Amino acid sequence: MLPSVFIVLAYGFWVSPDFKMISAGVAIFLFGMLALEEGFKAFTGGALEKILRHSTDRLWKSLSFGIVTTTIMQSSSLVSVITISFLSAGLIGLSEGLGIIFGANLGTTTGAWLIAGFGLKVDIAAYAMPMLVFGVILLFQSAKWLKGSGYILAGLGFLFLGIHFMKEGFEAFRQTIQLAEYAVAGYPGLLLFALIGIAATVIMQSSHATLVIIITALAAQQISYENALALAIGANVGTTITAIIGSLSANERGRQLAGGHLMFNLVTGLVTITFIQSFMHGVEHISDVLGIAADDYTLKLAVFHTLFNLTGILLMVPLIGRMVGLLERVIPVPPLRFAVPKYLNDAALAFADTAIEALRNETLRVLKNARGIVAKGLSIRREDMLSARPIEEVIARSRQPFSFNVDAAYEKNIKSLYGAIIEFCSRVPGDAQVSQEMTRIRNANENIINVLKGIKHMQKNMLEYIDSDNVYIREEYDRIRSRIVRVIRRLEKIREGGEHDVAVLSLDALKLTLEENAAILHERSQALIRDHRITTEMGISLINDSNYSYDVIRNLIAAAGDLFHAAGKGQTDVEHRIALDDHEIRALLKEEAP
Repeated sequence: MLPSVFIVLAYGFWVSPDFKMISAGVAIFLFGMLALEEGFKAFTGGALEKILRHSTDRLWKSLSFGIVTTTIMQSSSLVSVITISFLSAGLIGLSEGLGIIFGANLGTTTGAWLIAGFGLKVDIAAYAMPMLVFGVILLFQSAKWLKGSGYILAGLGFLFLGIHFMKEGFEAFRQTIQLAEYAVAGYPGLLLFALIGIAATVIMQSSHATLVIIITALAAQQISYENALALAIGANVGTTITAIIGSLSANERGRQLAGGHLMFNLVTGLVTITFIQSFMHGVEHISDVLGIAADDYTLKLAVFHTLFNLTGILLMVPLIGRMVGLLERVIPVPPLRFAVPKYLNDAALAFADTAIEALRNETLRVLKNARGIVAKGLSIRREDMLSARPIEEVIARSRQPFSFNVDAAYEKNIKSLYGAIIEFCSRVPGDAQVSQEMTRIRNANENIINVLKGIKHMQKNMLEYIDSDNVYIREEYDRIRSRIVRVIRRLEKIREGGEHDVAVLSLDALKLTLEENAAILHERSQALIRDHRITTEMGISLINDSNYSYDVIRNLIAAAGDLFHAAGKGQTDVEHRIALDDHEIRALLKEEAP
């Protein structure tokens, strides 16, 4: 493909200076698009995740988000890539992602209105020059937002300059050759020029660039109005190639979204071509209402572009549920295997937000798997760990020891995920704040691993004493199991409940309880040995396992603290300052001691 493009361009440059100007305009326009996208990426910080969470919980919100972001960014391709990244990271669902894509298709029509209504009617090159100057100056600033603003200004400047060169090139081109003479009428022309529009968009990777060429060529009367409509349809279908390419590095959800994007644009294109005469009559009627001149075909093209994308939304939105079902059948998500990462993929690396969220979701999977290992290591049914059943009842019905290999479970369900998380952390680009988040994610995983080490150390004595004939040692090990289950339930309640505003304080309360219980347990162990309730061997085992249980609970709380911070749910700056560290907790306990 690339050699063929070079050959065609070289031949065009040789035979026509005007072709060089048009091609240069396209190149400058595309470079402006790249700069514009780079600029907007600088502003995709933590706010984007928050906006997405609140802007996609309803279908109409997803549509609005797609329309608004594409209108602002003037790049449906960038919105598609962002959506695939967030879908792959588990931030949004497939139906919400499809809503954003549908909205982006309508939002991209604003570009045609801007070019036809503004770009061709004023000397936009005069606006381009100061934008380029100010943009380049800002590019050399160290502040991220200033550099991003510089990219946006420079991008807009290059866009305007590219449109100017294309407009001038087509005007000059008209003096030597009339491309309109090669117009093809009827449905053969529709299909032919739709294919040309698809090919042009696939090559340039930008439907905006294709539309600019179409509009400037139409303004210079180098193509007929009917063929321009077909080219616009083709450009709309061709833009899906960006989503398809972006989905290659995504998981199955990302591929499903790309498939939905292709389905939407293909159906919209086919319906429009089939009923092209009705659409043209509709354009004429709308143009009359809006006061658009009968011979202003560029604005009529903008009307047409909006009309057929709006028609596509009206057709496909009622079918979005069926689309999701079809896509899930055609591109199924394979059955979840514990050892295979679910959220970590290259698409999630596109933005720091999605990478952090993907890592957090994967770490929550590690925690969930570890929780199952903890349950079996304590000879407790996994389903009882987080059930509503009273803890005393759970312990009472878990008297039969489980023969369970903690090491084998770790190898199968934890190790590969842990390794993938550590490797993924090393690939996440970002500033010092992102680096801190990576450290918290790694710490959370290390704490989870340490939880399993503690359970492994406790397991041998646990198996021996939870059904012991000695009621005292049995009760002490039941207390150890009860404490661990209670803490796990409490942490889960903090995580999924409405307590995030006080999460740090809740964790501090757990830490205080942990320290108090540890002291009480040691005193009780000494008393049982002293009163000959248990043997010295039992007492030593109990003291050791009490220490292990202390470490297990402490690591669980530490992992939860890191995960709450990564989720942005638990630690505001104020909460972080009032959170107690281990030294402060011990000091409080000493003050309260009699």
